[in-house]
Amino acid sequence: MSLLTRRSPAVAWTVFAVSAAMLIATAVLGIADPASRSPADIGPSGPSTSDVAQNDAALIVFEALAFLAVAAIGGVVSSKRPRNAVGWLFSMAAFFEAVGLLAYALYWHFAFGDPSYPSWVDLFAWFSNWTFLLALGPLLTLIPLLFPTGAPPTPRWRVVGWTAAIAIGVAAVCTALAPGPMDSSDFGWIDNPLGVGGAAVRSVAHVATLVAALMAPFAAASLVVRYRRSRGVERLQMKWVTTAVCILIVGVVATTVEEAIFGGFLSWPVLLAGLLLVAGAMGIALLRYRLYDIDVVVNRTLVYGALTLTLAAVYVASVLLLQLALNGATGDSSLAVAASTLAVAAIFRPARSRIQEAVDRRFFRRRYDARQTLEEFSSRLRDQVELAALDAELRGVVTETMQPAHVSLWLRGSG
Repeated sequence: MSLLTRRSPAVAWTVFAVSAAMLIATAVLGIADPASRSPADIGPSGPSTSDVAQNDAALIVFEALAFLAVAAIGGVVSSKRPRNAVGWLFSMAAFFEAVGLLAYALYWHFAFGDPSYPSWVDLFAWFSNWTFLLALGPLLTLIPLLFPTGAPPTPRWRVVGWTAAIAIGVAAVCTALAPGPMDSSDFGWIDNPLGVGGAAVRSVAHVATLVAALMAPFAAASLVVRYRRSRGVERLQMKWVTTAVCILIVGVVATTVEEAIFGGFLSWPVLLAGLLLVAGAMGIALLRYRLYDIDVVVNRTLVYGALTLTLAAVYVASVLLLQLALNGATGDSSLAVAASTLAVAAIFRPARSRIQEAVDRRFFRRRYDARQTLEEFSSRLRDQVELAALDAELRGVVTETMQPAHVSLWLRGSG
């Protein structure tokens, strides 16, 4: 056993402990510090409420807890699979995000309401201004590219990985050293306390950030390529992540619509929850824990999601129609609500059976065909009494439904 393998659990859990301590401190500051809930005018040398968006304590706590879960996933995977780079990338992303979040909370803690706060407080803003690149960059590029084996799908995809890694590193360094006002909208009024060089450094940072962002679609495409080529355990691993990514896409689309209608207050929490779901699916897949259950999860999600939408549509339509029909006879809408509730309760079982059959027929064809075969065999078994014919029929059913390598049938004698 190599030195890296022996010490990897200790290193992994040390990184997790440090990240967890910073994230918990961030959550505590987000709850206890009034600056995190209602930032007011700092004074002539600082921002006003018109310059800085209101900080929501619930959002800060949620973000800290989300990356705490990412740190835990990284710690578990890194300690169990130390030779797989994906676990270490999860740990690194959580660590740098923890640094950025804690620095953000500490800046507001010291600078809030004080127009002449010490200059060293700006260093917290400086940390928060660039560490997020080292957190979100690997999550969106390197981890999708390397999952689940820790290597790209083919050697040709290494170009994408190296390009993304170099671009993320250059973007972080140049953003940290770019002179003038910081790029972050949260600290745009602060001049970089460690800025060096000229405007070219900032331009390089912008170009590198753009290159890293362009690598994200290629990394997502590598998952599609890997899924199409995968077999066995790797196919099950890819199923978990594919399911989580589909849920993330649905959430992003839903929040886009919500943003257009209501102003978009759910966008960042839903994106965080979706990324956390994908990270959790990757962690389960890498540890190979109960991978076969994904078919059950997908099946139940499709069935009960469709059933919920169907019952909701029936309920709303029946309430509206009954209210229109009964409006002339009675002015009470409670009768329509009660009748609609009874109607939904009456169609629950038939609707669930129909939807389950449709989902199995469309997405789980093998299971659907097996059930149909067993039902046909059961109906023929009532009239079958000849032993040889029953033996042949039973062998055929087992072979068709279970597809075993060998089939044998033993019957107990009458004695």
